[in-house]
Amino acid sequence: MPAAALLIDFGSTYTKLRAIDLERRCILGSGQGPSTVTTDIMVGMKAALADLEMRLGSLPRFKYRLASSSAAGGLRMVTVGLVRELTAEAARRAALGAGARLVGTFAYRLTQADVERIVALAPDILLLAGGTDGGNSDVILHNAAALGRSALACPVVLAGNRAAADAAAAALAGREVIRCENVMPEFNLLDIEPARAAIRRVFIERIVHAKGIDRAHAEFDQVLMPTPAAVMDGARLLADGCAGAAGLGPLLVVDPGGATTDVHSVADGAPSVAGVIPQGLPEPRVKRSVEGDLGMRHNAAAIVEAVGLESIAAAAGLAPARVSVLLEEITRDLERLPRGADEIALDQALVCAAVRQAVTRHCGTLATVYTATGPATVQHGKDLSGVGAVIGTGGALVHSPDPCAVLQMALAASAEPLSLRPRQPRLLLDREYLLYACGLLGSVEPQAALELALAYLEPIESETRHERTHSA
Repeated sequence: MPAAALLIDFGSTYTKLRAIDLERRCILGSGQGPSTVTTDIMVGMKAALADLEMRLGSLPRFKYRLASSSAAGGLRMVTVGLVRELTAEAARRAALGAGARLVGTFAYRLTQADVERIVALAPDILLLAGGTDGGNSDVILHNAAALGRSALACPVVLAGNRAAADAAAAALAGREVIRCENVMPEFNLLDIEPARAAIRRVFIERIVHAKGIDRAHAEFDQVLMPTPAAVMDGARLLADGCAGAAGLGPLLVVDPGGATTDVHSVADGAPSVAGVIPQGLPEPRVKRSVEGDLGMRHNAAAIVEAVGLESIAAAAGLAPARVSVLLEEITRDLERLPRGADEIALDQALVCAAVRQAVTRHCGTLATVYTATGPATVQHGKDLSGVGAVIGTGGALVHSPDPCAVLQMALAASAEPLSLRPRQPRLLLDREYLLYACGLLGSVEPQAALELALAYLEPIESETRHERTHSA
């Protein structure tokens, strides 16, 4: 029997399985069952395994059984920093890069109202930063003391001014405190990888147990990371390749979902035009952004508000009044799937708008500033104009009647010359929902994971829409 791997995603709605033939680099089968994390996780897990077994005839013996999770609201995080544009932003990037769902970001001295708000948010982890090494200590110490006196019960990752770390940890006595390197050790210098690693460790060691996912431990070996982090690791592997197999090079991934639209990029983002001056915090090479107001169900009305009812109606080919009626139906039933031509057309218009807005926010922009020596062109954010591939993943894209049209919303437009969105990339579709699986498998067999992903990514340019990047 061929060596196989079982790759599991404990999602908020479904527990999804992929069985992989490690030698042939192909999918043996897929299965899913309703997620039951809030009751008994084994019910959903067994339903997914039964579905997979029905499709395969019998289950193979798995060499690996690896899982990720975004269930029960995902990894809920709050970040606290000193200056919103500096250490607070560095903390935010570390949290997003670890696969967290950021539910609150705070800066400066926490007020009593801030602390009460943080406690009410009930985060799984809080990331406390502030001050460069040897710089401002007052604010992080004030914030540690305020949190130490509060009813906050979650672990705290302490990633601020190292000169204040001992005192800050003491002020947080009674809580689990994980100390790591400062997310901004020097002004405008980011070091977010240690904090990201610490967040992932806490997720594995504490949050998996708190959410009850370890009750299914007999059916898998280990929960490795939050699902968004698995998608990010899959994207990184696809971009960079590994020993023995080349990757695709710089790329961008878009994942429009029911609650958020996520965008991942793997590229240095440096200016591609001579003379352009980068401004602001350095951008991480591997970056994730989460647009919480661009969800296809939870925030459908917000998407319409962002681009205008008339624009959405025109894109869908519907009357504005009809769009309003359909939006009300979505609001009443967030699990509702499109029924009929009108709803399918509205969903297509919504996902196109969500992708365009989310990618525009993720990518950098150019601006002209005037200096004593004359005008200069500055760049804020990442220049992604030269990335070679844009990959779409998630149900909204996979089930779209025209995924090519959706992904084209991520591309540069002549009407927006200052946006640094991709110009001429290949458009690829993760139709089999494999990016998370490849992120998991890449932790143990990176070449198998990469070759699997390359085999199943589907080019969706009009002339090659039904081909594959490699033969499966």
